[in-house]
Amino acid sequence: MKLSNKLVEDVVSAAAGEDVLTLVKQLKNKKNVSEFKLAENLKLEVNVVRNMLYRLYHANLVSFIRRKDKKKGWYIYYWTFRIKQIKYLAMNLKKEKLDRLNDRLSREKESSFFICPNSCMRLDFEQAVSFEFKCPECAKIMQLEANEEKIKKIQDEIKALEKEVI
Repeated sequence: MKLSNKLVEDVVSAAAGEDVLTLVKQLKNKKNVSEFKLAENLKLEVNVVRNMLYRLYHANLVSFIRRKDKKKGWYIYYWTFRIKQIKYLAMNLKKEKLDRLNDRLSREKESSFFICPNSCMRLDFEQAVSFEFKCPECAKIMQLEANEEKIKKIQDEIKALEKEVI
């Protein structure tokens, strides 16, 4: 797996949110950058920047060191982006997506689904029974959905992801 800018952006967005991308651009290829310097460069409050950094830290994409300011006596955190973690995190995200797709595939195969003619809602059999096969939004009679096409699409996605993961 090649470590491209697109891959980095996709993984960071999925792991910590799209709003963090500007922060990552500030941290990329630098070591031990002060959170105050980051806030100043991004023209954001320090608390907002810390929130972003904590989300990245939770995803194991940044590391920090803590030093005590001799004048004020406060601790200042210096952050470093861990680019090497991107490949591992990308693989983990793909595995999680594969698990979700397998769960969805089993639900699609095991249940019958009913859909509103106006496309308001899609309900499984038990939900449709509880609403007496009437759409809770518009009160139209729900119709049995043929979900073979959805099943095929999910299976194709699973095959494609399995090739990447294995």
